[in-house]
Amino acid sequence: MLFLQKIYENDKHIRMTTKILRHLLTILLVFLPTILFAQQVDIESRYRQIDEAIAESPLYIAQREAKITAARHAFEQASGKQKYDEGFRLYELYRPFVADSAIWFLHQCIDLAEKQGDRASSIRCRSLLAIRCSNIGLYDEALLILDSIHVDDSLDKTVLGTYYEAYDNVYGELSYYTLLDDMRQGYQEKEQYYKQLMFKHLPATSESCFLRREQAAQNNGDLKAAIAINDEWMETVETNSHPYALVALYRYIEYKLQGDTTQMMYWLTESVLTDIRNAVMDQGSMWELANELMLSGDVARASRYISYTSDCANRYGSRQRNWRIAPLLSHIANEYKLQSERTTSQLWGALAAISVLALLLLVAFFFVRRRNTQLHSARNNLKISNDELASANNLLATQKDELAAQKDELATLNTQLSAVNSQLSVVNSQLTESNRVKEEYIGRFMSLCGQYIDKLDNYRKMVNKKIKNKQLDELFQISKSTELKEKELEELYENFDMVFLHLFPNFIDDFNALLQPELRVRPKEKNRLTTDLRIFALIRLGFEDSSKIAEFLHYSVNTIYNYRARIKNGALGNREQFENMVKTL
Repeated sequence: MLFLQKIYENDKHIRMTTKILRHLLTILLVFLPTILFAQQVDIESRYRQIDEAIAESPLYIAQREAKITAARHAFEQASGKQKYDEGFRLYELYRPFVADSAIWFLHQCIDLAEKQGDRASSIRCRSLLAIRCSNIGLYDEALLILDSIHVDDSLDKTVLGTYYEAYDNVYGELSYYTLLDDMRQGYQEKEQYYKQLMFKHLPATSESCFLRREQAAQNNGDLKAAIAINDEWMETVETNSHPYALVALYRYIEYKLQGDTTQMMYWLTESVLTDIRNAVMDQGSMWELANELMLSGDVARASRYISYTSDCANRYGSRQRNWRIAPLLSHIANEYKLQSERTTSQLWGALAAISVLALLLLVAFFFVRRRNTQLHSARNNLKISNDELASANNLLATQKDELAAQKDELATLNTQLSAVNSQLSVVNSQLTESNRVKEEYIGRFMSLCGQYIDKLDNYRKMVNKKIKNKQLDELFQISKSTELKEKELEELYENFDMVFLHLFPNFIDDFNALLQPELRVRPKEKNRLTTDLRIFALIRLGFEDSSKIAEFLHYSVNTIYNYRARIKNGALGNREQFENMVKTL
C-alpha cells in the first residue's frame, strides 16, 4: 500500500492512468451484471411463481398467525419491562398484517410505558401510532396525537427522530392526496421542515432515512444517486424480509424511470413475491404489478392480482389502499364488459351468417329438385323417342323389299341413330351419376347444417351461462382459443372424405394409375384423403378455380396452385390433359 502511494505521489501520469482504469472498471462492474441479468430473467416464470405463492398464501398467513399466537401467549405471561417488549413485538408482527391490531398493541405499549415511567418509550410509541394513523388515512387523528406530545432536547435522538418522522409522514401524505394547490404548498413546506429535523436525529442507515433520501434523488432526476442509495440500503436488509420487499419496490421505480423493462419487472415481481411469502397485507407492489399488466393488455392476470390485493387491503383495514385499488378495479371491469359485448356481437354475426347459409341451401335444394324434374322428363321423352325409333325400325324391316333402293341411305341413318343412342346413353349415365352425387351431398350438407346450428345454439347457451355466472376469465380463455375452429375443420374434412370415397370408392387407385409410380399418393388412414387427393377430388366434383378450392381447404391460392402443378408434373401422359382425365374417373 505504501509502495503504491509513493508511485501515486511521484508519477502524475500513472496517477491519471490509474484513475481512468478505475472509472472504466466501475462502469464495467455496473453495466455487465445488467447485461447478464437481462438475459437470465424469464418474466413468465416469475408470474408462475407469483401464482404459486398466491395459491399458498393461506399457508404463509397461518405461519404469521402462529407467530402472533405465540407472541400473545408470551405477552399475557410477561410483566414489567418484558411485557412492554412483548407488546412491541406484537405491534411489529401486526404492522404489515392488520392495522387495527397494530394500533391496539401500540396503545398497550403506551399504557405500559407510562405506568413504568418510561417517557421516552411512551413518546416513541405515540409517534409510531401517528405514523400508523396517517398511513391508513386518519390524518386528523395523527396530528392530534403528535400535538399532544411534548418533547425537549433531553430525549434520546432516536425518539426525537421518530417524532419528527411522524410529522414528516403525515404532512407528506396530506401534500400527496390534497386536491387544493395552495394547501399542498403549505404541507410540502412543513414536510421538508420535519424531514430535515428527522435526518438530524435519526441514523443515516435507518430505513426512514434511506427511503426519503432515495425519494429525493428520484424527484431530482438523479437516478445514478438513487441507485447508489438503494444499493447501500440493500446491504442493510435481510433477503426475503419485509424491508427487503420495500427496497426491491424502490429499485423497481429506479429502473422504470430509466426505461429498463427487464430489470424493472424483475424487481417488481421480487417485491411482490417477498410480500406474499411474508403474509404482508399492506401491499403496494402487487397493485403496481396489476397496473403494469393492465397497461400491457393482460387483463385476465391483472384482474386476478388486483382481486388478491383488494382482499389483502380489506384484511389489513386501509382506506387509502382501497381508494387506490378502486379505479383499477373499475377499469378492469369495463375491459371485461367490452370483451363480453364484442363476443356477443360475434355470436350474433355468426348466427346471421348461418341463417343466410341455411336460406341459400334451401334455395339450392329447390333449384336442384326442379332440375331433377326436368331431367326426369327428358329421360321419359328420350325413352318415348327410342320406342318410336324401334317401331320405325320394325316398320322399315317389313318394308325392306319395297325400299331396296333406299338400303344404303337407311343403313347410314341407322348408323347415325345408333351413335345418337350411344351418346344419349352416356349422357343419361352421367345425369344419373350427377343426380346421385348431388342427392348424397345435399343430404350430407343438410345434416351438417343442422348439426352446426345445434352446436351454435349450445355455444350460445354456454356463453350465456358463463356470463350469468360471471365466469369471465374462463369465457375469455375459450374465446381466445382456436381449438373449436380446428376441430370443426377436421370434422368437415372427415365428412367430405367419407362421402366422396363412398361415391367414388376406386378414386384413389384410378388417380394413382395416372401418375408415375414414385409419385403415387397413399393415405395413411383408411377412408381418408391427403391434401393432394382432396384437391383433385374437388376438381373431380367440378371445382376448377384454385381460389374456391383454397377457400374450402383453408389454404392460400398459391399453395393450391403449387399442389396442382406438382401433381401434374408427375403425370404419366400429357400433363395438360391430366385434370380432364381426373374428371372422367
